[in-house]
Amino acid sequence: MQVKIESLTKKFGNVVGVEDINLDIKDGEFVAFLGPSGCGKTTTLLMLAGIYKPTEGYIRFDDRIVNQVPPRERNIGMVFQSYALYPHMTVFGNISYPLKLKNVPKKEQSERVSRVADVMGIGGLLDRRPGQLSGGQQQRVALGRALVKEPDVLLFDEPLSNLDARLRLTMRGEIKHLQKELGITSIYVTHDQVEAMTMADRIAVMSGGHLQAFDSPEEVYDRPKTLFVAGFVGNPPMNLVTVEVSHSDGKYIAQNSSLKVEVPAERGKQPAAHNGDVTMGIRPEDVSITADGELDGQIFVVEPLGREDLIDVRIGDNSILLLADPEANHKAGENVKVHMDMTQIQFFDPKTEKSLLWT
Repeated sequence: MQVKIESLTKKFGNVVGVEDINLDIKDGEFVAFLGPSGCGKTTTLLMLAGIYKPTEGYIRFDDRIVNQVPPRERNIGMVFQSYALYPHMTVFGNISYPLKLKNVPKKEQSERVSRVADVMGIGGLLDRRPGQLSGGQQQRVALGRALVKEPDVLLFDEPLSNLDARLRLTMRGEIKHLQKELGITSIYVTHDQVEAMTMADRIAVMSGGHLQAFDSPEEVYDRPKTLFVAGFVGNPPMNLVTVEVSHSDGKYIAQNSSLKVEVPAERGKQPAAHNGDVTMGIRPEDVSITADGELDGQIFVVEPLGREDLIDVRIGDNSILLLADPEANHKAGENVKVHMDMTQIQFFDPKTEKSLLWT
């Protein structure tokens, strides 16, 4: 099912939850709503579910406007962060409950529950109660309950937040695989950028109730449209410094009081035409310590991450994060040469916070 959001706004009295959200989600697509707490992602999800009514705008399921359609008539499945299982019911009772509400015959209930339980790998747990299950098993029950309705749209509200890191990794893969296999249009709310980047076909990045970007994970990461997206998406976060870009002798130069680098023409033209300072961004993986680096710096701190070290290098007043091989054995206080891959540089207008490279 195609889901279309048109100029969607939700206000709680004088407080704006979300404002003027426009999204076109394709049939069978997996879309993540990504952003920090309070950005409006769950508010938008709850409007799609019918729990909140929009203040302005429209929600369409295919060509049908569903603003006034009650939740039970939208044919959606929803998986919550808290699982929301009934503790006094067995696994079978929890999964079959939506069918019971629809007065589905008991024989059909049994068949559908068994089929879904087998898909979720919990066919042998149907007689247990939630208190006898692990967190991962409870999450599978909650997902099974959503799927047994054979929904047109699946809604996930941070469903993996309560699981440990290893189980989250496993469940991410299982949910993505299952969604692709069933072809159900799915919308997944998360504050975890790794979940969004690894699971979603497209990511809607939100901040302060506004949509900041809606694109593929690769585009959101490589071509951030706003300063917020650049700083929020990516771990470690993008380095951001204030510079002025000038053009002379056929070269584009970005510099401030303690940093000076040459910028490729295709990335230097727009910021050079900008009047005044701009914000320059580069990701830590695009910065390296090399013998022929163009910048002189001193290591301020080294944070071992296992496979690599996160190093904070001070270049004058600029703090630059980069990733290095642990075998290089860099130490705090060490003077180093730093190289930036300027083909990956980003520039933003500090006033509008919009990209000067990507529109």
